[in-house]
Amino acid sequence: MTDIYTDNKVTWCPGCPDFMVMAAVNNAVLSLITQGCKREEFVAVADIGCGSKIYDYLSISGMNGLHGRVVPTAFGIHVGNPKLKVMAFGGDGGVYNEGMGHFVHACRYNPNITLIVFDNQVFSLTTGQSTATSEIGFIEKTHPFGIKEMPLNPLVLALELGATFVSRVSALDLNQMSEVIEEAVKHEGFSLIEVLQPCLSYHDFSDFLKKNAYKIEPMGYEMALKEAKKWNYNEHEGGKVATGIFFKERKPTFEEKYLKKPN
Repeated sequence: MTDIYTDNKVTWCPGCPDFMVMAAVNNAVLSLITQGCKREEFVAVADIGCGSKIYDYLSISGMNGLHGRVVPTAFGIHVGNPKLKVMAFGGDGGVYNEGMGHFVHACRYNPNITLIVFDNQVFSLTTGQSTATSEIGFIEKTHPFGIKEMPLNPLVLALELGATFVSRVSALDLNQMSEVIEEAVKHEGFSLIEVLQPCLSYHDFSDFLKKNAYKIEPMGYEMALKEAKKWNYNEHEGGKVATGIFFKERKPTFEEKYLKKPN
């Protein structure tokens, strides 16, 4: 097997970094299959949005859900069959805006699922409105005078809520993405992968990423939290952007705590 792609026509914009994310998912799944996993074990659950179109292009089981509801859908699938390797795909709008409550409690409950967030800091499919991670001063249709609020830092939030695998990658780095996705799927517990994915049409921060991204290795909790706070998602203020696995630890999963039969 050389890939897990479907024959569906890909409708992303030419040159979109989403192509790179899909290639990284393909690489990770194929690598895990060579290590003994079965293709039938993988499940893709998608939100609504540009990145969530990946559901149509991956030839594995899954479902396309409602906007903002990718996390509980993935959670439910895994609880229904804990043997499955569930990957949830959503954008920053769907996960950090509409789906924020679900994100918060997934970090707390620690279900054994992998959440891959395509974060381009805008609602791209609806042509560029701001999200919770849009930078201060960003001008778009609903904020013609610019955003005034500080952007959300999802990694800090996830760490403080107790997430057991917290990572950030650049959509411009295929190798790192592939490696981190593979490690996230292997991890027993809730895995967050935030993909910084420039939108070439409405929010292209590719040059910023190329100049400022640097790689890190997993570290202890306090150091991970300190590292996550170094960049505040405001590109115009500069700052280096750490990519890689910030933190991971093994804790009882939701399934282990609630689904095991009492002695």
